Amino acid sequence: MTEPLTTGRVIGILGGGQLGRMLSVAASRLGFTCHVFEPGANPPAGHVAARVTTAPYDDHAALEAFARSVDVITYEFENIPTAALDLLESHCPVRPGRRALAVSQDRVAEKDFLTGIGLECAPYAAVDGPGDLDAALARIGVPAILKTRRFGYDGKGQARIAAQDGAAAAWEAVAGAPSVLEGFVDFSTEISVIAARGADGRVACFDPGENVHRDGILRSTTVPAKVPAAFATDAVLAAGRILNALDYVGVMGVEFFVTPGGLIVNEIAPRVHNSGHWTQQGCTVDQFEQHIRAVAGWPLGDGSRYADVEMLNLIGEDMDDLPAHAADPRAALHLYGKAETRAGRKMGHVNRILPRG
Repeated sequence: MTEPLTTGRVIGILGGGQLGRMLSVAASRLGFTCHVFEPGANPPAGHVAARVTTAPYDDHAALEAFARSVDVITYEFENIPTAALDLLESHCPVRPGRRALAVSQDRVAEKDFLTGIGLECAPYAAVDGPGDLDAALARIGVPAILKTRRFGYDGKGQARIAAQDGAAAAWEAVAGAPSVLEGFVDFSTEISVIAARGADGRVACFDPGENVHRDGILRSTTVPAKVPAAFATDAVLAAGRILNALDYVGVMGVEFFVTPGGLIVNEIAPRVHNSGHWTQQGCTVDQFEQHIRAVAGWPLGDGSRYADVEMLNLIGEDMDDLPAHAADPRAALHLYGKAETRAGRKMGHVNRILPRG
């Protein structure tokens, strides 16, 4: 373990979206400054970070200057080009490390890793061409879902297959990209665990949250999740197993399907996660501060929850409900500063404290 960063040091963040914005706010509370690297102009994180570099990930001169200006580098999304990481790592530590990115950037690699450490996933098969898809459907059956191996998020890059004759349409929907076919899982609920591992190897997990999706996008997360206590414990233990197997440093989101037979891992995200936003009002140390603590080499907070919370994403026209949320005495607003409201675009979220009893 390296020495913890002292206050006044600079944390580099790859990606300037809302997660980078909230990481920057958390870092500033701990006395750090943030330098964001983001290809797009006027990113949400740029409104609060001390410095922003606007450049593409293949601009080696900009990447090198960025790496030399910071003390540690982290990221708010996982699809960072390998060549960019190679250059950055030659100048500055990157946390979480490369193995977590390699696993999470490819859905087949991710499932191979998870099953390799003894966790259960939905039945799956790699699909690199139409012939592979036919063979995979013959083995896994329908209904199933075809997902691109890389770059999919919020329901993008995937197609459901309800019958055997739907293969051609699904292959066209993913534009012939290398993919994975996943068998259908009959689950009652999706839950997620936001887990952290420090540079000293200590693991701390937040309570599992219960997720509701619509059109492939997370709409809400509620804690506590309405699942048996044994399932909640199993989810936390599984998340810890993943972190330790990756020698991970930072916060990770782990999603699970709850089935009568137990938990099935849906996916992992090596970063702070949308389903962990509830921690901002439910815990003394939220997921963003926890991540900054981890990558800076500081002790982790314990993540104890002192309130029941419902997190609601504000997506597109949900912004019309802003006055009602602002008038709710139990609600805390977190807006991302995005100039344009579009259908399907996450504009902010609301954390609402729920009455107990």
